[in-house]
Amino acid sequence: MTQRVELTVLVDNQAGPGCMPEHGFALWIETKDRRILLDTGQGEALAGNALALGMDLGRLNTLVLSHGHYDHTGAVPLVLATALEVNVHAHAGVTEPRYSVRAGEARDIRMPAASVRALYRLPLFRMHWASGPVSLGEGLGLTGAIPRRTDFEDTGGPFFLDPEGQRPDLLEDDQALWIATEAGLVVCLGCCHSGLINTLTYVREITGENRIHAVIGGLHLNAASPERLEKTVNALRESRPDMLVPCHCTGEAAATYLRENLDCPVQTGYSGFRMEIPSAS
Repeated sequence: MTQRVELTVLVDNQAGPGCMPEHGFALWIETKDRRILLDTGQGEALAGNALALGMDLGRLNTLVLSHGHYDHTGAVPLVLATALEVNVHAHAGVTEPRYSVRAGEARDIRMPAASVRALYRLPLFRMHWASGPVSLGEGLGLTGAIPRRTDFEDTGGPFFLDPEGQRPDLLEDDQALWIATEAGLVVCLGCCHSGLINTLTYVREITGENRIHAVIGGLHLNAASPERLEKTVNALRESRPDMLVPCHCTGEAAATYLRENLDCPVQTGYSGFRMEIPSAS
């Protein structure tokens, strides 16, 4: 696989010059013949940041939703109104009611109603629901639901399917996007609620490629225990990624821990961050 890949963070909690920060995530992925948006942020920052960075949302081929939280799906109506031929890929669970429950107080964190309506209005041939691995073309794919195999990774928060906090939300709709390059796999994450090590293990399993060139996106380690961080680093040393670009929900303390304890570069992402993986030619 010799394709050139360009990655641009359009929405993140932090922002570079000319961009707006927002608690959320959106990643523009461009190859020779594909323009993919992974998630959309909450909805306020995407359009302005895309304009500032020279990204025409109307040129998108594909919209991928990593999971059904508001901070990743708020600008779905904007994208679908702008990219008139875009195909959407999501797990069927993305529209489930979702709550964060802390100290008995429930906060609704589901996909906004306007985004759900926009998805359901799409022609059936453009809305692709799946729970398992999906090919997006040669050298591109989605994991679908990710098996949870480690004993130290969890969803990363007090997530429930009901406001009373009686039905835990395992976020089974969480998925990642992978790209095969000459240097190895590039793994793109929304929030990585399945756990980083679970995700990388599964990506390697379904692709048959052991080399991890880059990991970019939210790692959801902002509330990780010292034990989880230590075990994550130990497992990453075995996976030997060439670089990490933690974004959004990783947490600065966790990003610093990764930076101080891994041999590979760890570059914190932000709105406006760009990365290119050149072709072999």
